[in-house]
Amino acid sequence: MTAPSPSAPGASPTSHARLWWEVAIVLSITLGQSALYSVLTLVRRLLSPTPLGQQQTQLNPSRDAAAAWDALYQLLDIFFDLALVALVVYLLWEPGTNALRRIGLDVTRFGGDLARGVLVTAVIGIPGLALYAVGRVLGFSVAVVASPLDAAWWTVPILLFAAVRAALLEEVIMLGWLYDRLRRLGWGWWPIIVSSAVLRGAYHAYQGVGGMVGNFVMGIVFGWCYRRWGRVMPLVVAHTILDVVSFVGYPLAAALWPAVFAPPAS
Repeated sequence: MTAPSPSAPGASPTSHARLWWEVAIVLSITLGQSALYSVLTLVRRLLSPTPLGQQQTQLNPSRDAAAAWDALYQLLDIFFDLALVALVVYLLWEPGTNALRRIGLDVTRFGGDLARGVLVTAVIGIPGLALYAVGRVLGFSVAVVASPLDAAWWTVPILLFAAVRAALLEEVIMLGWLYDRLRRLGWGWWPIIVSSAVLRGAYHAYQGVGGMVGNFVMGIVFGWCYRRWGRVMPLVVAHTILDVVSFVGYPLAAALWPAVFAPPAS
């Protein structure tokens, strides 16, 4: 099944202008903003006297020294990111149509979506892990601290929520919403897939060259799958699994392979 092709090519100039404004505004407050900050972070890292391979970044940093406040702040971060997902779903909603069903973000085919998600996880996860390891060894990837090494009792549940948040935020915006809008603007499928993948790589630039390349490839694979299946749910499942394994399994990986996964000694 292929993704639905919106009836956009014949849209009026006014409609096109409105869509361009929507794309610019949404990206400027979501992943486009993240891409700009991420690229600037990479530039600063490259200009730093400390080699890139000896630098680190944290994906789920603590927000407060007090455990209860830290948990509250992190839950609020997740809530407000999910509000951005709700915003783009609202923008996709049209009279007489169900936006969630149109982009395939529902549970009507959950068995098939789960199977496809697991398959995509294997296709992306194993090579991605190898690329990260090579990047760390060769020094062109930053050490990514995926979760705290001194976990509190509430850490794992928060990390599970954070994984779902990241999957929904990236896949609903980058696939469900952005693909729809660019199709309505008359873009072809491959320009959309490649452009979206470039943006995905850009907002992971803070992880170094390896992170950019790996996420660009992930964007190509995810985009092709969405074009073929017409459903965002398998990609949300795959992204969630990848992040759950990364977040929850990080302390074990850091203990077993400290040269690759542990933070550099300060």
